[in-house]
Amino acid sequence: MNDESLGASPDKELGSDETAAAFAQLLKTIRRLRAPDGCAWDRAQTPMTLRPSLVEEVWEAVSAVEAGDEKNLQEELGDLYLLVTMIAWMKEQEGTFSVSSVLRSIHEKLVRRHPHVFGNAPAESVSEILVRWDEIKAAEKKGQASKGSTLDHLPGALQPLEKSFALQKKAAKVGFDWPSVSPVWEKISEELRELSEAADGGNPARVEEEVGDLLFSVVNLARFLKVDPSVALHSTTVKFERRFREVEKRLMADGTSPAEAGLARMDQLWNQVKSEEAPQPGAAGPQKASK
Repeated sequence: MNDESLGASPDKELGSDETAAAFAQLLKTIRRLRAPDGCAWDRAQTPMTLRPSLVEEVWEAVSAVEAGDEKNLQEELGDLYLLVTMIAWMKEQEGTFSVSSVLRSIHEKLVRRHPHVFGNAPAESVSEILVRWDEIKAAEKKGQASKGSTLDHLPGALQPLEKSFALQKKAAKVGFDWPSVSPVWEKISEELRELSEAADGGNPARVEEEVGDLLFSVVNLARFLKVDPSVALHSTTVKFERRFREVEKRLMADGTSPAEAGLARMDQLWNQVKSEEAPQPGAAGPQKASK
């Protein structure tokens, strides 16, 4: 399939020559760093050792998006390109797959799963596009080995919040889901009551279990409201840190510390900071269902 059949504009309009040259230069630099006479630190890295950096850079990019910080976003996206390309090059060095095969495979997947753009299958709405995406994805996997469970093949490195969200999405796709959001609200109320009873009972094991049940139900609510719970929690964490640092700054200007100021004074300053804040650019709102 050529560029013309994909509806692509001429290279001059897309700047594809410049983009290709920039990516080639990045790959060349990575290959040099990983060469026998390259950087000892880069040569010592593996996909496993780069996992923490990969996760960290993703969240730093998310923070830049939420803050509307375009300069920082450009830098963070560059860091992600570096890590992704370096890991792909490591696999090419191993002979597992190549950098070019990674790029080709995602290109082919995008074309294959967008028949409403690259084929003759019109789609009238986003929901129709998502349904078709799942149908095509399921058809692609028919020829693969049968899996034992709908919940198999989740990424092993997922943290509990992300894993609970992913598990619920998988179960929902085969029909194991609440019929509407109303019972989810009721479930959260039920879990709150059970947690309160467990706390009154003084059994630490049961309290922990009920806290987990409550969190799982809240994740379910987030899914129904089309909000990624990890992104939402990240946004709130960033907001808390920003506000608390400002509280500390104002206390310092008064010649005192949080421990000396006490809760009432800190709460007063917190409310001041909150009232003074303008809505943050790119503040997290409802997230569209992902493909």
